[in-house]
Amino acid sequence: MKSYIIFISLITGLFCLSKAAAESLEGSRPNIILVMTDDQGMGDLSCLGNPVLRTPNIDRFYKLSTRFTEFHVSPTCAPTRASIMSGRHEFRNGVTHTIKERELMALSSTTMPELLRRSGYETGIFGKWHLGDIDEYQPYNRGFSEVFIHGAGGIGQAYEGSCADFPPNKETRYFDNAILHNDTIVNTKGFCTDVFFKAALGWVREKQQAGEPFFAYITPNAPHGPMIAPEKYAKRFSDMGYDKNTSGRYGMIENIDDNFGILMDKLDEWSLWENTLVIFMTDNGQAGGNGTLNGKNVKMYRAGFKTGKGSPYEGGTHVPAFWRWKGVLGEGVDIASLTAHIDLFKTFTELAGAKIPDGIQKLDGTTLVPLLENPKANWSDRYVFVHQGRWEKGADPESSKFKNCAVRTQRWRWVNNKDLYDISNDPYEKTNVASQYPEVVERLQKAYDQWWADTKPFLVNEDRPYTKEHPQWVRYETQKRERGIPNWVEPEL
Repeated sequence: MKSYIIFISLITGLFCLSKAAAESLEGSRPNIILVMTDDQGMGDLSCLGNPVLRTPNIDRFYKLSTRFTEFHVSPTCAPTRASIMSGRHEFRNGVTHTIKERELMALSSTTMPELLRRSGYETGIFGKWHLGDIDEYQPYNRGFSEVFIHGAGGIGQAYEGSCADFPPNKETRYFDNAILHNDTIVNTKGFCTDVFFKAALGWVREKQQAGEPFFAYITPNAPHGPMIAPEKYAKRFSDMGYDKNTSGRYGMIENIDDNFGILMDKLDEWSLWENTLVIFMTDNGQAGGNGTLNGKNVKMYRAGFKTGKGSPYEGGTHVPAFWRWKGVLGEGVDIASLTAHIDLFKTFTELAGAKIPDGIQKLDGTTLVPLLENPKANWSDRYVFVHQGRWEKGADPESSKFKNCAVRTQRWRWVNNKDLYDISNDPYEKTNVASQYPEVVERLQKAYDQWWADTKPFLVNEDRPYTKEHPQWVRYETQKRERGIPNWVEPEL
């Protein structure tokens, strides 16, 4: 009986593959739901080996999905978001940090949601934006028709300059937050991740009932620090003997999984799977490498990687990327071609039939549609450039040229101008083989030097002075004085 089930599953997967290969996906205009969590890595899912976490819903989604197993993003969060929105490396949008006015995505960049809207899509963001709190940088001015976000890079954060969340969130942190809903700040009730998913699902249902194609960008701040989860989620881990931070972080991840399960159930109930592409990914490598268990120091499971968030090594940029489009993409299919966040721009616009105008920024990414149509399609090797950025404000970027940087190809990863790893045979970077392959080092050095020289003129935020007032604080106080802060009305699901 077991072999029969396996055989049927194989036939189903092959049918989906053949259907995608036989039909062009260009201009097929699916709805697109992109769920991207914050600071969750390859080691933070039970389907990828974590022995402690329970993520049954994402695990189920994993089994139903086409998985890009060599998918890469930036080492930290605002950079990844800039690359997704613009289709090019974050530095070429001026984003070289997550704070200090260097998280502002250049206004010269045309965004992917702008092009989707021009082609008739509704576009919504729910959660974290992190590409500028100044009005002209806000998502409603960068292509989103529906906005439901916190400020800054995290709920309750405030830094020197413009990067700051709404004042009450500093006290309430991840519960009962003030959220910007389009042009009005509202008071919400409950845990932040629950609220973001509810808002997104209510909007998705509204767009479906109106017969409007949509792009829903669901970006919870979890499991970013501080590590706070509802008690019912953290308790399982604290009862096991884990420290407060680890219990909170793991609790946030299991809460994400529950919300993702609700999303999947609603797509079933609303019959949306057949015309909706759903993607689960994360914004950088895993945070939270160490903790304590019953008073003893322990290392968190990292799926074999030696580093996580912020690192130029493999663990800093290699993330989960699970794609499901029922009846179109194969189930349980792995695609090992080197792919990246910069590819989403061309992929989504091609699927939507959206024209990319002449004269916009030069795109670094390529479309993934050929791989969606045929996972075994020929795929040219490429260079994916990585740099952590984050040098001190006012410093000469040239002094950090080789600090926390990397070049990745399908086979190789060259790190910090000194280490070379043969990823095809050494995926966890245990052996530096630079001395054995001097010709590879030379080739990657030349490619990096050219990229750096071409990129430096785009670092438009380096000399930007600090904004004197936090825009979201001013906005909050002005609205509170003039018309109050209303309560958000949850959608009925």
